[in-house]
Amino acid sequence: MPRQGWLLVGLGASVLLLLYQNKQGIMNMGIPRGIRNNNAGNIRHGSSKWKGMAQNQTDSAFVQFVSPEYGIRALSHVLDSYARRGANTVRKIIDIYAPPVENDTSAYVDSVALALGVGADQIINVQTHKADLVEAIIQHENGQQPYAVSQIASGVLMA
Repeated sequence: MPRQGWLLVGLGASVLLLLYQNKQGIMNMGIPRGIRNNNAGNIRHGSSKWKGMAQNQTDSAFVQFVSPEYGIRALSHVLDSYARRGANTVRKIIDIYAPPVENDTSAYVDSVALALGVGADQIINVQTHKADLVEAIIQHENGQQPYAVSQIASGVLMA
């Protein structure tokens, strides 16, 4: 096995798994980055030192957390800060969270509003909809939402 490089592993007749081995170990490249980082909201590095940040930050762009719950906690804090600044609709929240310079913000807004069962410009109580917002953001950011309701609830309550 190479010290660093790509590995292609056959799991059956038609299933291949792409892995990357680096100095930190083997990463499953089939798992979305946000899930691998325990940062399903894909929160970027900034000036914040988040509670539950992994000691070894090997991703230069996105924060890595010690568990999914700490990543969910951070996402919950971000949503709280938006609500305090008056972001009380899905459109206002996502316009801040996923700006159009790097996202298809319109599709993101539609996806989250649909998941919440509200209109994009309908005023919502962020606290009441927090768990659903978190789940919808995780789904949109990663193409999947793999966490149990209890993990979402735990992360939201930790905030």
